[in-house]
Amino acid sequence: MDLTTRSVAMNGVHRLIGVALAACGVMLLGASAHAADSSPWSQDSRSGVRLLAGANKTGEAPLRAGIEIELQPGWKTYWRYPGDSGVPPRFDFSGSENLKTAKVLYPAPHLFTDESGDSIGYKDAVIFPVLIAPLLPGKPVTLRLKLDYAVCEKLCIPAEGRAELTLRAGASSLDGALAAAEARVPKSVSAAAAGLSLRRVNDTAKPLIAVDLKADKAVALFVEGPTPEWALPIPMPAQGAPAGHRHFGFELNGLPPGVDPKGHFELTFTVVDGEHAIEVKTHLD
Repeated sequence: MDLTTRSVAMNGVHRLIGVALAACGVMLLGASAHAADSSPWSQDSRSGVRLLAGANKTGEAPLRAGIEIELQPGWKTYWRYPGDSGVPPRFDFSGSENLKTAKVLYPAPHLFTDESGDSIGYKDAVIFPVLIAPLLPGKPVTLRLKLDYAVCEKLCIPAEGRAELTLRAGASSLDGALAAAEARVPKSVSAAAAGLSLRRVNDTAKPLIAVDLKADKAVALFVEGPTPEWALPIPMPAQGAPAGHRHFGFELNGLPPGVDPKGHFELTFTVVDGEHAIEVKTHLD
């Protein structure tokens, strides 16, 4: 092979190497962009936690993110009010950068009944949407999450997850999953719009509260007090409702020490119909 032929051959090899490296670069950039849509999983043998980004536009407020918990078969985790047993999740964003506030939203939960009683939460997987307000709008926000939660099969076990993710304007391959979780967050409606009313059935030390709800089919009903210190029972279905309505009842039990059960309170009801739900704030007079 003469020098000219050898030079042409070498140039061809160099071009092939350049094309290959360019292709690898595109692949790496694609992998990097995909990886930026979520943090790595923080896992143990029963569950895993990660942060994920929604699609956000420049100057859009608030930014959209999510906290995903993935559970092994047979395990569950809890809603903000766990019911008879369990521990609600605790979200800590201290140490984040350019973060003003982070509001965690809760998708519609499910009622579980087993030997330990009735509990409220999630199985398989759940994404908690998060609304992010940056200190400096238009700048990236680096979220650093510490999540304390519980996972339960027959026994409850405390768990901890840590995750870090930087949110920027742009598309996200996980936006569809986040949007689906956002759609399952209960919508706030008035008591009149929900067709919900309540009354005291008796005036004893722990009054029985009767709830009338406009509903064409069976739904789950959960009730919360004015503060997290309240631990009200889960309302149970009752008989005697007219067509197009559902009746529930619960004892006004689980109040914080010193609270008079004969007083006037604001109660929050969550009505769950499958994956859809509404939230109703109303007064017990």
